[in-house]
Amino acid sequence: MIPMDYLVPQLKRLRLSGVLDSLEVRNQQAVADQWSYVEFLNRLLADEVERRTAKQLALRLRRGNVDTTKTLETFDFTFNATVNRWLLHDLATCAYIRMHRNALIVGQTGVGKTHIAQALSHEAARRGFDVLFTTAHRMLLHLQAARADGAYERRLAAYLKPDLLVLDDVGLRPMPRNGADDLYDVIDGRYERRSIVITSNREPAEWADMFASPLLANATLDRLLDSAAILKITGKSYRLAGRPPATAAALGAAADASTDADPQAPSASSTKELLHTDSTPTDVPSSDGEDRSDPT
Repeated sequence: MIPMDYLVPQLKRLRLSGVLDSLEVRNQQAVADQWSYVEFLNRLLADEVERRTAKQLALRLRRGNVDTTKTLETFDFTFNATVNRWLLHDLATCAYIRMHRNALIVGQTGVGKTHIAQALSHEAARRGFDVLFTTAHRMLLHLQAARADGAYERRLAAYLKPDLLVLDDVGLRPMPRNGADDLYDVIDGRYERRSIVITSNREPAEWADMFASPLLANATLDRLLDSAAILKITGKSYRLAGRPPATAAALGAAADASTDADPQAPSASSTKELLHTDSTPTDVPSSDGEDRSDPT
């Protein structure tokens, strides 16, 4: 009988060293259960395929800045009954990504928009799509800096490449210089080629205020909303749940005051609305400041 050690260099040469993790166990099973050679080989290869699939998923999640704790399984649907489960699970099938269409998640602060966006990122990565999750403000600052060092086209390409780009909190902060132009470039460059998921506390009709040029605003929204699914969420804030009543009341009052002061912010009393059509990187820093992607 050939010792197991003799197989190590050959497996490594074939880049099948992962087989070593289950080789001994599978060999013992084969002897005990009298597997055929084909059955033994099939089990070993199945183990290797599973190992590589898990490794590739972990890599996509890490490069895409996806928070693995925020999934559909961990989302509390009982807390906010206004979330449209049917649409959310439909988006989780990733059909919109295959059709190069977009999705918008709109609602006031704290209703779970970011969690849902992260969950959709996770589902896309599970299905083999390349994903990039970032805040809109971070992306626009990144592109703004690229204009200064002559790397704009290269950095823009990093946001155009992933199958799914997720932009969190669009409209939460004022756009930096050239931000409106950069946002248009990203949306236009991905139009009918790649998908975008956006979260915002502003409804699309209120986005014109973010752009200095009405023409640019119309062109951006026209491309973004074409055949897009829009999930509008109302209800209580997850972040206020469980806090002392005085703290929750103070934060709630601050949110109401912010809404009253900003005519572009969505009203807390707005009702649920669903618009859904029948048609169903590199050089990008992570959300925590660490560059987890390959350098270019």
